[in-house]
Amino acid sequence: MNSTLKFGLSLLLLSSSMLPIASLATEPIAQSLPSLKPTQPAAREQLKQGLALIQQGNLPQAIAAFRQAAQLDPQLAAAHYNLGLALRQTGELQQAVDAFYRATQTDPQFALAFANLGAALLEGKNFPQARTYLTKALELDPNLGVAHYNYGLVAAQSGEFEPAIASFKNALRLSPNAPESAYHLGRIYLHQENIEEAKKAFQQAIKISPRYPEAHYNLGSILFHQEELDAALAAFRQATLANSNYANAYYGAGLVFLQQNRFSDAQQVLQYARDLYQLQGNEQWVANSEQLLERARNPEPQ
Repeated sequence: MNSTLKFGLSLLLLSSSMLPIASLATEPIAQSLPSLKPTQPAAREQLKQGLALIQQGNLPQAIAAFRQAAQLDPQLAAAHYNLGLALRQTGELQQAVDAFYRATQTDPQFALAFANLGAALLEGKNFPQARTYLTKALELDPNLGVAHYNYGLVAAQSGEFEPAIASFKNALRLSPNAPESAYHLGRIYLHQENIEEAKKAFQQAIKISPRYPEAHYNLGSILFHQEELDAALAAFRQATLANSNYANAYYGAGLVFLQQNRFSDAQQVLQYARDLYQLQGNEQWVANSEQLLERARNPEPQ
């Protein structure tokens, strides 16, 4: 295979339509502890233990400690909140929603709890309630970047692209080290066929986080359609370096190689893509990969 592009193995494909909204920003558990009100020493101690266990990567025991803290002092909002964050990390979405809700009821001024409640509801596709709680979070703290980001996701999912753009721009201004807002801006601009703004947004996401495979892939897709084939190939390669399990990038590289009449290279990367789509059970893209493989094996005379 040509040394221009070194590939391992990979996984998943993006179309030119809007992506499903899945990524949700949250505050790190150990950094999300509000000032504690006078509370039972035993509850406070369990809370501290839970935070220490999070630092050690021991989620199950941390969850048990946060539960114990909340039972010892049901008015300890930080215990409910950190329990919610830990439960979201383990995929217990409904339990996380319940814990965040208890945190908001215990401390009605706890903006981060409202923001993460909204984010969890968004992840569960309960868009109306997500919007309600994210709006409340922004009323309490207009400078809360995570709330602007998740509100942007709600607006984008609802097809309200101009409010979504405004929210993502606010999130980027308030949380300049988080690349997701720039990435989702790029997706909206791409949906609006505002190609140059989309390209700038993906480049900004990559500047913030150079190992952002989806941003590299989308940039590569734009470059491919602009017939900048070498630049597109470089972008797809960066996507595979950032995530070796990313079939989209191999598929995109296969398209580039076909355009360049590099049929042997095209066969190699398209086989990677096909095999990984098979592992995913993504039959549609297995078929698409097979069609391109047939073209690579039997190129038409030029």
